[in-house]
Amino acid sequence: MARRYRMLIGGEWSGDDRTGIEVINPYDDSLIGIVPEATAEDVEAAIVSARKGFDEISAMPAYKRSEILERASEFIMRDKEEIAGIIAREAGKSWKYALAEAERSAETFKFAAIEARASHGEIVPMDASPVSAGRFGFYLRNPIGIIGAITPFNFPLNLVAHKLAPAIATGNAVVLKPATKTPLTSLKLAELLMEAGLPAGALNVIIGSGATVGNRLVEDERLAMITFTGSPPVGRGIKSRSGLKRVTLELGSNSPTIIEEDGDVDKAVSRCVIGSFANSGQVCISVQRIFVHQSRYEEFIAKFVEATRSLKVGDPFDKTCDIGPMISRKELERAVSWLEEAKKLGAVIAVGGNVVGNCLEPTVLTSVTRDMQVMCSEVFAPIVSVLPYKTFDEALEMADDSIYGLQAGIYTSDINKAFKAVKRLDVGGVIINDVPTFRVDHMPYGGNKESGLGREGVRYAMEEMTNIKMVCINL
Repeated sequence: MARRYRMLIGGEWSGDDRTGIEVINPYDDSLIGIVPEATAEDVEAAIVSARKGFDEISAMPAYKRSEILERASEFIMRDKEEIAGIIAREAGKSWKYALAEAERSAETFKFAAIEARASHGEIVPMDASPVSAGRFGFYLRNPIGIIGAITPFNFPLNLVAHKLAPAIATGNAVVLKPATKTPLTSLKLAELLMEAGLPAGALNVIIGSGATVGNRLVEDERLAMITFTGSPPVGRGIKSRSGLKRVTLELGSNSPTIIEEDGDVDKAVSRCVIGSFANSGQVCISVQRIFVHQSRYEEFIAKFVEATRSLKVGDPFDKTCDIGPMISRKELERAVSWLEEAKKLGAVIAVGGNVVGNCLEPTVLTSVTRDMQVMCSEVFAPIVSVLPYKTFDEALEMADDSIYGLQAGIYTSDINKAFKAVKRLDVGGVIINDVPTFRVDHMPYGGNKESGLGREGVRYAMEEMTNIKMVCINL
C-alpha cells in the first residue's frame, strides 16, 4: 500500500481520507505515494489561514524569524539523507545530486537566517533639496502580505526554499503549490518548518492542478504576490491574470557556453559534462548550446564525447549513477522527437541518443543549425549541441541569438574578451571560465527576455517581497 500524505492548512494536516493524486517514481513507474488533491474550498481555507498567519509572522521580531530559519537549516542537514531519498524517488534525480540539493537547501535557509537580521531601510538625505532641507527622512521595508508560490519538479527542495526562505525572513505568509509530480519533498520541508517553530498559517501547502489551485491563487486579490518557476507560456498567463499583484517569473533558457581559442579546454570539458547532463539536463541553466573556436573544436569534441560516454545511466539510488530518468514518459518522448527532427535536418549524433528504460542517454549533437528545436527552444533533456565558430564576435552573436536570456558561460584567459561578453550578452548572469549552470544561493539570479521577471537569491528575493514605506519628519 502506498503511503497517503496530507496537505497543510492553518497548521493542521488533513486530506488523507480522500481520493488523491498519485506520485510516481519516474525510473520504474512504481507508485510511491498519494497526496490529497486540493478543492476550491481548500484553496479558500489556505488563503484565510495565510491571512491569520501573516498577522502573526509579520509582527514577529526579526531575530525570531531568523531563529526559525536557522533551525530549519539544521533540520534539513539532520534529515538530508531521508530528503535525498524522497527527491531521488519522486524526481528521478541521481542520488549524488539529490543529496547535494538537500545540502544546498540548508545553506539557502542559513543565508535567509542571516539576511532576516540584516534587512533594513535607508536614510534619505532630505537636505539634498532646498525644499526639504529642514526635514529628516528614511524608509522601511515592510512585508507585502500573502505570497502564492508555484514551484516546478526539477529542484523540488531548493527552488521551494528560494521562495519560502526569503518570504519567512521578511515576515510574509505563503500558500505553496508544489509541482504535482514532486510534492513529497515540499511536504517534508513543511514538516521541518513547523518543527522549527513557524507560526500556524504562515505556510500552507496545497496540491493540485494549475486550473484548480494555480489559477485561483493568481487571480485572488487577497494575495499580494505570485512567485513562479516554470515555462514561458504559463508565465505569460500568470502575468496576464494577476492584476496588480507583484509577480516574479523564472522561466526558460537554452543557455550558451563559449570556449575561446585561449580558453582551458580540459576544464571546459569537465564542467560542460556536468552542466549539460546533471539531472538529465532538466535544469533551467543547463548547458544546451556550446560554441567552440574552430582551432579548438576537434580537440574539444573528442574529449567531450569521451567524457560523456563514461557517464553511467540508470537507477538514481545507485550512488555511482550520473544520469537518471526524465521526469515522465511524455517528456522522454518529446525529447526523442526533437532528436529525430534534428537528425532529419542534418544533425549528427556524436554520442548517445538511445532510450534506456525511462532514461535518455546523454547526447551530443554536431552539424546543427540555429532553427532546429534543439537549438532555438529549451530542450530540458540530456541533449547538447556543439558548433564551431571563427571569431569571438560571431560567437557572441550566436550565443545572444535567443528568445531567452538567463545565464551564459565564457571560457577565455583574455580579460578584455570577458568584459566584452559581459557588455554584449543580454542575459541575467555571465559566468567567466565556468558554465552557465553555476549558481550559488546568495547571488542575484534571474533572466532577461523570455527568461523571466525579477530576481531570486535570498537577499534579492527579499527586496521583491517587501514594500518601501517612506517616513519624512519635519524638524
